Amino acid sequence: MPRGRGIRLAMGSAALLPALVLAASWFLASKIAAGHASVVTPAAAPAEQVKLTARDGVAIAGTYWPGRTANAPAVLLLHGVGASRNQTAPMAEALVAQGYAALAIDLRGHGASTITDHSYGLDEGLDARAAFDWLKARQHRGKVAVIGVSLGGAAALIGRDGPVPADALVLVAVFPDIRHAIYNRMASVLTPVGGTIAEPLLSFQSLPRYGVWPGRIAPIATIRDFTAPVLVIGGASDRYTPPTETRALFEAAPDRKGLWLVPGLSHGEVSNLHDAEWSRRVSGFLRGTIGAP
Repeated sequence: MPRGRGIRLAMGSAALLPALVLAASWFLASKIAAGHASVVTPAAAPAEQVKLTARDGVAIAGTYWPGRTANAPAVLLLHGVGASRNQTAPMAEALVAQGYAALAIDLRGHGASTITDHSYGLDEGLDARAAFDWLKARQHRGKVAVIGVSLGGAAALIGRDGPVPADALVLVAVFPDIRHAIYNRMASVLTPVGGTIAEPLLSFQSLPRYGVWPGRIAPIATIRDFTAPVLVIGGASDRYTPPTETRALFEAAPDRKGLWLVPGLSHGEVSNLHDAEWSRRVSGFLRGTIGAP
């Protein structure tokens, strides 16, 4: 092969490589963000199945449990990514047993709601707001707290309509911002070097996909102006949202706040936690903020 032709082929291959990397990262992000329907276990009476509609027309499925009284304090429960209201139903039932009303929904892209791609809290925030407004009206404007697990916590804080105006907020395993969330997950698979390379390739897709810079997908930024009481819960062995990031989210909340780092629990374990200690801590927080039923 003539030398000049070899140089041209090498230059062409070098120019093609970035395009291939970008295409591969776009494909990977599309796979990660894809929503999936799942079977939701029906709750027993007196629970009711409800259908809501978000501001952009997306259909949201949920389960409502009435409280001890018609205007009892209530709790909206928002699950994590890849889950459904099956994840939060045991939490809801434990609170309902104490007299609270509760509403657990399937965020878009999950469960029995309209299946769309995930947007890491931006569009899911529209679902959270529709559910909050419905629950507030159902309880005759009584106080409503929100428990948000991972994606659900982000949805409560960074939705396109702003934070949900909850009377109290419990955040479980919530990432501080999308760049840290991506890095931590990629580093756990690709090593820290691979995570450092993959993070910007994935995070900056937020602009063409969702119309916002990565900095907009940051619960740690919006929580600074959230004035209602906040309880932040994290797993002390969580690699996806490490304790340092959970503490940073807690420290960013302005006032009337609490922190619980659960020893030995990973991201998935703390996201699904609803044992006796969880009930004691969360119930105590709710009684001190939205009141006892």
